[in-house]
Amino acid sequence: MQRRRVGTSGLVVSALALGTMTWSRDTGADEAGAQLDAFLSAGGTLLDTAASYADGGSEALIGTMLGGTISRSDVQICTKAGIRRTESGGVIDASRDTLLDTLDASLSRMGTDHVDLWLVHAFDPVAPVEETLHALEIAVNSGRARYVGVSNHPGWATARIAALAGRPAISASQMEYSLVQRGIEREVLPAVDALGMGVLAWSPLGRGVLTGKYRDAIPADSRAASEHLSGFVAPYMDERSASIVDAVVTAAQGLGVHPIEIALAWTLRQRSVSAAVVGARTSEQLRPSLDALSLELPDSIAEALDEISAPPIGYPERR
Repeated sequence: MQRRRVGTSGLVVSALALGTMTWSRDTGADEAGAQLDAFLSAGGTLLDTAASYADGGSEALIGTMLGGTISRSDVQICTKAGIRRTESGGVIDASRDTLLDTLDASLSRMGTDHVDLWLVHAFDPVAPVEETLHALEIAVNSGRARYVGVSNHPGWATARIAALAGRPAISASQMEYSLVQRGIEREVLPAVDALGMGVLAWSPLGRGVLTGKYRDAIPADSRAASEHLSGFVAPYMDERSASIVDAVVTAAQGLGVHPIEIALAWTLRQRSVSAAVVGARTSEQLRPSLDALSLELPDSIAEALDEISAPPIGYPERR
């Protein structure tokens, strides 16, 4: 599997990251292990998780694997902090104490003394940015994190925290990016390009919609049919997305590949994308994502997909 540098930092990761959002909740230990084996066999290295995934269950399952047959040196771990659990649900909190307490709990669950990349999970409009930056500095200086970054931050907030950072630098921005969600092209991508950051694209398959499995009906075992994930998929069950999915399926049929391969190949060819984060319920579902790495998307198809999925851009980005 191709390895890519994350922005201008020294961090080099596999072009695909294995997403673990559903691990320990919808994906059990045996199936998660099969996914990880397939991923590592394909040359993948980067595992993406978060303290909030399954209330820490995802990290705990990773810890179980690292305590078994998987060596810590075989994987790179990206985790996230900044969503604090309360009785009424998750609350965004990027304060220093919450971030560092969460990081320590993550390290304990995974049975490791460091993570390779640590991200602020979401933009916090309340916590002082200087305090958030201090937490990132402490994490790196103490050796608990090798590199740091942000996730789900708007363009101006990404630029602000990166500009204010001294050492360590903000190396990565993890953002949703796919053919059905190209919003980061307006301001986030120009910001990360200018500041030397790399993008980790989450949900490059449009929350599963770009697989084409929802074209005719909603499969009973799919995320869209799940009580806790149906709302996650719903934003892309619209006419605009349907037209994009049709184009992806047509391209896949023409090239004799799976729609997943088309969607992923498109994302991986976009500027600043260091890795695409892919998740699957089963190892069999993961296979087309791994196959996408060998697909060279023809320029004519890429341009057609660009056109049909182009996001609306106006003032001030375009005049």
